[in-house]
Amino acid sequence: MATATAALRMPVELAARYDRLAKATGRTKTFYMNEALTESIDRLEYEYGIMKKVEDWRAGRLETVTLDELEESLGLED
Repeated sequence: MATATAALRMPVELAARYDRLAKATGRTKTFYMNEALTESIDRLEYEYGIMKKVEDWRAGRLETVTLDELEESLGLED
């Protein structure tokens, strides 16, 4: 797997927590930071994607249908 280097500033206590976790488990701080970043990027992309859709809807850029139209298109109308 190709890697890239990135520098970041974090609170001293957070860095100490990563140090303690790495020492207690025999893994590296980098391993745990990558784990945390990997987990959070999925959530962030999802959340910001939803916010973008809401923004598009409010601006009238998102095509919408009524519940009746949706039910009809799915053959669920009464």
